[in-house]
This record gives sequence, C-alpha cells and structure tokens, in this order.
Amino acid sequence: MRTRKLGALEVGAVGLGCMSFAGFYGETDIATSHDTLDAAREHGMDFLDTAELYGMGRSEEVIGAYLKANPGHGFKIATKGGIVPKPTRHFDNSEAQLRKALEGSLRRLGVDHVDLYYIHRREAERPVEEVVETLVKFIDEGKIGGFGFSEIAPSTLRRAHAVHPVMAVQSEYSLWTRQPELGMIQTCAELGVAFVPFSPVARGMFADRFPDPATFADTDFRKPQPRFQVENFKANCAMIDGFRRFCASRGWSPAGAAIAWTLDQGAHLIPIPGTRSRAHLQQLAEGEAIRFTDEDRHEINRLLPIGWAHGDRYSDGQIVGVERYC
Repeated sequence: MRTRKLGALEVGAVGLGCMSFAGFYGETDIATSHDTLDAAREHGMDFLDTAELYGMGRSEEVIGAYLKANPGHGFKIATKGGIVPKPTRHFDNSEAQLRKALEGSLRRLGVDHVDLYYIHRREAERPVEEVVETLVKFIDEGKIGGFGFSEIAPSTLRRAHAVHPVMAVQSEYSLWTRQPELGMIQTCAELGVAFVPFSPVARGMFADRFPDPATFADTDFRKPQPRFQVENFKANCAMIDGFRRFCASRGWSPAGAAIAWTLDQGAHLIPIPGTRSRAHLQQLAEGEAIRFTDEDRHEINRLLPIGWAHGDRYSDGQIVGVERYC
C-alpha cells in the first residue's frame, strides 16, 4: 500500500477506524477484532483510530490486548478525549480533564505514548489557544507525538495552528457527506495538516449489501439518524443502486470505490473506514489500488451529485458539539 504523510510520520494511505470494536454497529468479540487487526497489518493499514468514548474504553482495551500480544505490530495509534459522558454528556477540554482522559487511554492501550491525540469535541466556551497549550505540554512530556481535532471549523483550525502546528483534523466525509469541501479540506491542504475522513463508506451504505435498519439494536449508532429513517433510507438506496451498477461494470466493489473516491480528493486525505470483518477489510484496502479516469469521475458525480443524500447525517442529539461553518 502507498503511504501518506501524517505530520512527520508515513502511514498507509488507508487507516482503520476502531469504533466498531466497541459494538457501535452490533456486537463483536475480541477474537474477531484481533483477526481484523491481523488483516490490517497484512494489507499495510498501519494507522489505527480509536477513542476513550468508544465503549467507555472498550475499543482501546481490545487494541491494547493486541499490542501486548504482538510487540512488533508497527501500528501508529490515534485516540481522542474531551467528551465526558456522565453524569450528563458534556465537553471538557481543561488540562485536568484531558490529562485524566489521556492517562486512562495510555493505560488501556498499554503504551506510554500515542502518535496522535485528538480533541474529540471542542469545548466552545474555552479558547482553543488554551487547549493547544495543554496539548503542547503533552508533547513536551513525551505522551503524544502530535495533536488534532475532530469535527471543527476551518476558523478554529487556523486559530489552533497559529499557536502550534496541528497534525490532523478528522471529520465525516464520503460520497454522501460533503460538507468538508466547503473549506476544511482546502484549509488543511494550505496549512499542511492531514485531513482524516471517518465513515468514508457511509456507515455501511456502500457495502455489498445495504444494512437493514429494521434489525438495528437500540445501541446501534445509526438507529436515530435521519438518513436511516424509512423514507429517506429508501431514497438513499435508490441513489446508491446506480453507483453499484457502475462499480460492477468496472469490476470494483462499492466499498473499494468509495475509499478510492476519498483518496482521489487530495494527497493529504487519509480515510479511516471501520469494520469488524476481515473480508470487508480486504475490500477497503483494495480501494487504494483503484485509479479513476476523468470519465469515471464524471460518471460518479452524475450518479451521486453533491448534496444527493436524503436526511441529515446525525440526529439532533448526536450533532451537539460539531462545529457548523456553513
């Protein structure tokens, strides 16, 4: 697999999002998750993305157990903090809270350093410059290699980057979620910041088979999302069907083509699709090898024009804390 730059690091062009290891999209087990990590290594997917919030540390514990059993793993690790779920969910980017969160993540991962530490959600009331000063302390202490932010606005990135170089910004970005094209992808390119798209396979919509919302457990992250409600879901499936037929005509899996599309949007993009399956992971990795012609790009844009998705990407409760900039 080709590599891309993540700060001073070189990582596989496609990383692995590990939220599913915590059961966000259905139950799994540690053996299946570890088999997925084995497959990631085999395909050169050496950048893992997790968070304190994923299963209240469960994803980090799964990864930590793997790292302990495989000391030569070669993975670069990113994790996140800044969301406090109890007693009521809120955001706290204070030094005390971030230090507590980071130390907990390091303990669960079984490491004394992570390559990248994200602010999972920005605390709007606290100046981002103050937050950066805290993160620089963590760098100086050797606890993190660099830092980033999740779901922020370009203006916030510029303010943070003026204090200390930001390593990465992650946001949802895919063929059905295109908001980052309205400033964030361009700002990251200008500043030399990696842009890390999560959910590049549209929460399973570009898999070989559509997910069935009727089977979603109450804990499934997608269940309250407007795009998966009955009428919106039907309309979204109808749109994607045409894209699937096009992919079949080219000999691509829809998932692989969706990954290839994100990679095609800029050399500074490092998508982090998530899966609990070795077979699905292979399709994701194969996306890195797909090369589009101008004709392919034109047809994809015709089939899935910008803004085509029916329904919002998050429920009203889930979108709290996401910085909206347009």
